[in-house]
Amino acid sequence: MRTLERTGAAGLSSEDVLRLRGQYVPAGLSVALPLVVARAEGSELIDPDGRRYIDLASGIGAQNLGHAHPDLVAAAREQLERFTHVAAQVVTYEGYVRLAAELDRIFPVVAGGSAPFHPPAERPRTKTVLLNSGAEAVENALKIARVATGREWVIAFQNSFHGRTYTAMTATGKTKNSRFPFMRTTAPSIAHLPYPYPYRPLVGGTEEQLTDLHVRLFEQVLETNLAPEHVAAVIAEPVQGEGGFVVPPRAFFRRIKEICERHGIFFIADEVQTGFARTGRMFGIEHFGVTPDLLVTSKSLGGGFPLGAVTGRAELFDGLGKGSLGATFGGHPVACATALATIRVIERDGICERSERLGAHMQERFREMATRHASIGDVRGLGSMVAVEFVEDRRTKKPAAALYERIQAEAFERGVVLVRAGLYGNVLRVLAPLTIPEAILDQALDQIDEAIAASG
Repeated sequence: MRTLERTGAAGLSSEDVLRLRGQYVPAGLSVALPLVVARAEGSELIDPDGRRYIDLASGIGAQNLGHAHPDLVAAAREQLERFTHVAAQVVTYEGYVRLAAELDRIFPVVAGGSAPFHPPAERPRTKTVLLNSGAEAVENALKIARVATGREWVIAFQNSFHGRTYTAMTATGKTKNSRFPFMRTTAPSIAHLPYPYPYRPLVGGTEEQLTDLHVRLFEQVLETNLAPEHVAAVIAEPVQGEGGFVVPPRAFFRRIKEICERHGIFFIADEVQTGFARTGRMFGIEHFGVTPDLLVTSKSLGGGFPLGAVTGRAELFDGLGKGSLGATFGGHPVACATALATIRVIERDGICERSERLGAHMQERFREMATRHASIGDVRGLGSMVAVEFVEDRRTKKPAAALYERIQAEAFERGVVLVRAGLYGNVLRVLAPLTIPEAILDQALDQIDEAIAASG
C-alpha cells in the first residue's frame, strides 16, 4: 500500500460511521468500498484518519471538474449568502433563467457529423425545465414527448440505464439489479431493442454490418410490434454508462434519427453521464452527427449539487399547460450558480480538449497493460469516458466479474477508488476528474496495473 498522508480530522472514526450505516441505512443502498470520506480535494478523497485516495469515480461522473473546484465553491458561497431557496413556481430568480439561456446556447446542434455546430441562424430556439436529478429529468422528457406527439410508446435500448424512478427504471434496459424487485410495478408502453455492442456483437462482421443489423431490427419493430404512429420517442445514451461504456458505431444514431424524423418520433439524448466534457465534447451526441429533440442532463451539470434539466425545441413545451412541470427544489439557486460556473470553467480552461488528451493517454496505458494481462478483453471509450472489460478467456469472452472485484479491492488497498459497470459486472469504468494532474493519473494507473497483476 502506498504511503498515505495522515492529516487527522475531527468527528467519528471510519469504523463508527460504517457501523451506523449498517444499523440505519438499508442494504438496498449498496456501497462499493469500505471508505468513509471526511474531505475531498481535487482528485483525492480523504478519510477521517487523513488517508488519501485517488478518486477515479468522481461521484459516478458528477464531479467532472473535481472536488471543491475554487470557482464552483465561490459561486456556491456567493449564492448562499444571497438566498438558498424560493421555489421557481412561486417567484423568478436570475440563476434559473440564466442557466436556461446557457443551455440554449450550448445545445448540441450538429451539422452532419463533419462540424460541431450549425451557423447560429440555423440553431433552434430551446427552452429548459430544471429538476432535481437525472432520473427526474428522464421522467419529464418522456412526459413532454408524449404530450407533444399525442403518442404513448417509448423505445429504449437493452443494457441502458436511465434512473430508478418508475418510468426511468422501466426505460432502463437491464433487469438486475435496479428493476428486478419492482418488476410487477414498472410503467407501461416502453419497448427495448438491442444496442450495438462492438465487443459483444449479435453476429460477426464490420461496424458497418453491425450498424445495418441494428437499424434493421429497429425498422422491423416499427413494421411489426409497434406502429410508428404510436411511438412518441426514442431515448438513448450516446455511450452507455452503467452498461459498461459501450460505444456504438458512429453511423448508428444518425440512421436511427433519420428514421425518427420520417415518422415524427422524437429523439431524446440522455446525457446524464456523457455530458459536460466527459467524452471530449460538451455533449456525447456531438460525436454522432445528431441533433436531439430533447436533451437530458444532470450529474456534472450541477458541479456536485443535485440538478437535472430537460432542454429541447421550444415548441415541444408549448402544449403543456400551466403547472404541468416543476419540482419544489428543481433549479435550486445554489445548484444553478454552480452549473453556470461549471459551463464557464469548461469553456475557459479547455476542459473538452483536456478530456480528449487524458482519455487518449488512458487508453494507451490500458492497451499496453493488455499486452501483459490476458484478462483484459477490451479497452474502449470516448474522451475520458474509458472502460476496461475483464474476461476469463479472450477467445470465449467469458465475463470475469469475480476478477474485477479482486482488482477493485487490490486497487483500494493501494489508494485508488474504482467503480464497476457492465451487464455482467466485469467492466472497470474510469471517471477520473477531468482536472486531475497527469502525474496523479499516472500514479493511479500504475496502481491499477499492480492490482491486476496481484489479482491473478
